[in-house]
Amino acid sequence: MNQLQEVFLEELADIYSAEKQLIKALPKMAKAAQEQELKDAFSEHLGETENHLERLDQIFELFGRTARAKKCKAMEALIDEGEDNISDHEDSSGLDAVLICAAQKVEHYEIAAYGCLRTWAKIMENEQAVSLLQQTLDEEEAADEKLNGIAERSNRMAAEATA
Repeated sequence: MNQLQEVFLEELADIYSAEKQLIKALPKMAKAAQEQELKDAFSEHLGETENHLERLDQIFELFGRTARAKKCKAMEALIDEGEDNISDHEDSSGLDAVLICAAQKVEHYEIAAYGCLRTWAKIMENEQAVSLLQQTLDEEEAADEKLNGIAERSNRMAAEATA
């Protein structure tokens, strides 16, 4: 196995762990959200995240491996930080703004990870992996854009609320 393939499989295991952690966190985020549009966005992304895991399973298979998770400490930290912020602002009109910020940090982490994986798959000339990773990357970018749209309204509402 060459060095790039080894790094690829390690990062694949890391993002596999990240997605599994996110599957547990998204329902909590949806429950905490105040605006229905944000609740719906989190619920919709949960379904997409489950699909991301299925694609990761397929990519492991393309490389003759069984899917495995390598604990993603970055996702764990992002989720922990988000949970702390939810607790700190749960009775606040700024809660949705906090949730969106936490979610966008997660999305940006995932976009970076999937972008690297897709690039490495291209270099290794595994077009099936490239295609699967691109699908997920497109969904992560779309989720981030959706959060941007929700944030515009939510952030204004938080700014206009009195403390």
